[in-house]
This record gives sequence, C-alpha cells and structure tokens, in this order.
Amino acid sequence: MVDRRTFVSSLAVAAPAFSPKAIRYLAQAHASGPTGGAPDDEDYWAVIQRAFDCDRTMINLNNGGVCPSPTVVLDQMIRDLRFSNELPVENMWRTLEPRVESVRTSLAGEFGCDAEEMAITRNASEANEIMILGLDMRRGDEVIVTDQNYGRMLTTWDQRARRDGIVIRTISFEVPPPSHQYMVDRFAEAVTPRTRVIELPHITNLTGQILPVRDIIAMARPKGIAVFVDGAHAFAHFPFDRDALDCDYYGTSLHKWLLAPIGTGFLSVRRNQIPGLWPMMAAPADMNANIRKYEEIGTHPAANHNAISVALTFHQAIGADRKVARLRYLRDRWAMPLLAQSDRVKVLTPLNSPDSAAIGFVSIAGLDPARLQAWLLNQHRIVTTLIVHPQFSGLRITPNVYTTPAEIDTFTTRVSTAIRTGIT
Repeated sequence: MVDRRTFVSSLAVAAPAFSPKAIRYLAQAHASGPTGGAPDDEDYWAVIQRAFDCDRTMINLNNGGVCPSPTVVLDQMIRDLRFSNELPVENMWRTLEPRVESVRTSLAGEFGCDAEEMAITRNASEANEIMILGLDMRRGDEVIVTDQNYGRMLTTWDQRARRDGIVIRTISFEVPPPSHQYMVDRFAEAVTPRTRVIELPHITNLTGQILPVRDIIAMARPKGIAVFVDGAHAFAHFPFDRDALDCDYYGTSLHKWLLAPIGTGFLSVRRNQIPGLWPMMAAPADMNANIRKYEEIGTHPAANHNAISVALTFHQAIGADRKVARLRYLRDRWAMPLLAQSDRVKVLTPLNSPDSAAIGFVSIAGLDPARLQAWLLNQHRIVTTLIVHPQFSGLRITPNVYTTPAEIDTFTTRVSTAIRTGIT
C-alpha cells in the first residue's frame, strides 16, 4: 500500500504534467492515513470518484470491455499527442518513444517479471494472438480451450486449425465450478499425447470466475504443454503477480482495470521462451531473443503507452488490496439484495470467495435478459452487458472505482421493480 507522502512524490516523478489541483485531489484521498479507504469509506472513495470526468447522466455498469481513464491520465496523453504533432519525427520518435523503457520497467515491477520479459502491446487481443499465432505447431497437434474463452481468441485458434491443420479440443465446465481440483481435472481429462497448448482465461469475461491458473500450469508443465493465459480482465483488477501464477505466457489489456488509455496492453513471455515464439509482424533475426520483437508494429503513437505510467501510479496509490475490496463491496451491494428478494434470481458469480471480484453475472427467471438490458438502457440510462452462452444467459454487471453506491442502488431498485412488476 502506498502512503500519502510516497504517493505525492511518485506523482512528481511519473507525471510532470499533473496539475496542482489534480495532485491535491488525489492526495486528499490518502489524508486519512493507512486505515482510510475501507470498502464503505465514502469520504475516501468520493475523492477517487472526482478523479474521473464521467458522464453522470448515465450509469456505466459495463467496465469489463473498456474503462474511462482518470482525468490525469487523459491529460498526459493529450499533452504528449499535442507535443508529438508539433514535429512527429523529432518529438514523438526521438523524445517520447524512448520513454517506453520506463513504462516497461514499471509494468514489469508490478507484474513481477524482468523488464526484458515485458512487451507493450495495444490490447489483450494483440498480446494473445502473438501467443496463439507465434508458436510453431504441426498438423495434428492439439490445443485445449474452454467454451468460455474470449470469442476473438477462439476465432484465432479456429483460423489456425483451418490454415495449419491443428486440432482444437473444447471443454466446458460448471458455473460456478465446484472446486479448483474440478477445473484441473476438466483440463487433464482432455489432454492427449498430441496436446501442445492449453489456452485459458485468468478470469472469464462472462461470469467473472477466476480460474486456478497455477494449479492448471502445475498439471500441464510436466507434460510439456505450454499454457497461454488470457489475463484481459485480471491485471490491476485483483492482486496477483507472475510468481503467484508461475506462468510463462501472459497477455492483458491495460485500458480495462488499470484505467490506462485506450489501446494499451502487455505481453509477458518468460525469457527462455522468447526465442521460440514468433512475433506477428516481422522482426530482424538479431531480435530473436529480444522481447521488443513483439513491438515491431510500425508507426504508432507514443502518447498512449507513455501514459500507462500515470495510470499505474494511480492504481498503486489506491493499492491493489484496497481496490479489490471496494470492487467486491460494490458487487455485493447489488447482488445480495437481489438474491434476497426472490428465488427467481441467480448470481452465477461466486460470492464470499477469492475466486471472483468486480464482475458479477445475474439471471432472473421469467425476465428475458435482452429485454431487461434494453429497458435498463433506454428507460433508465443504465449500461449493462448482455451475455448469451449455451449454458446460461443474463446480464454482466461490472462497476469500477468511480462508481457510486447511489448508482448501484439505482440499478438494484430498477431491477427489483422489474422482478415485481415486469418490464413495461
């Protein structure tokens, strides 16, 4: 947890463009000392909420796709975009682009890997597709995925199957899973002598189930099976590091829970695996063992990835433990009352468990989820996510640190009304 003095000092180093007002607002949140910022400490969280310029005429409960950045993050990105535009070949390429090395070092420190194992990408899809498309495989080699993997990743594997003749084995699992061992067994049962890769989400984008990644890797590694971890919704959402997972490959987005600018992510590859994983865009042979080969994407804005450092400072100032406690508090604030109201309500996200965080999934017997989503949006200006899966359908609800309890309560009240009287 970052204390107030360290927090203010870090702002001066990481974000010289921060205004005095921004620094004062953010430092104010930590004025109560290390005991402040409890999940229900609304004085603390009100200051965090004011760090965002959100449209409060809408209630945004879809923070799983992409999140707004704090104003201080956006300000730095815009400043650097303007500076780049003055003379791009000098200001962007020569002045700003080299600063990506500071971003690399900071992200590596937070994730728990070496800086030479951290590549800056534009999103989780790019990071994961580097993994999926970059590993040499032969016709007949097998890959295990789940039917709750992110759709774009399944599409990418399908293209490899069509193009290269590899075999995709898809498993399903109960929601929520009854145990960690159950999940390990589901993957182990699908392994054959031809299995080369397991690709799985760290946390599902459907119901918010955190999977036992470390246990699955421990089962797969002795068999020579690579495990690709799609961490799109995980990084900066709940506390963990690479050692906790013991993973070799990890891809994530940073414009979700880190609150970095749109178009930022990272790919971490353990050093001894880098030479065996091709980049999606060509890099010279002398970069074969260099993590930067995955960043050879041509001209791109430096402003977006440099502002990651400001977002990381903001995240660290709150603290990962404090942040996830607040997110679970907001989730439970709507989930518990709805469950108590009616036995028609099902929440498929495990509550009172370390296996979930902000993302919650709710279905209500007798209420069509598509109609409910449209009613909440069109009649009450509440943004949710419709989830339709062969095993379940309902709404995904994802608050963030800028979400107020009043907004959660409005959602709960509207859904309670729909349960009692239907949708009009």
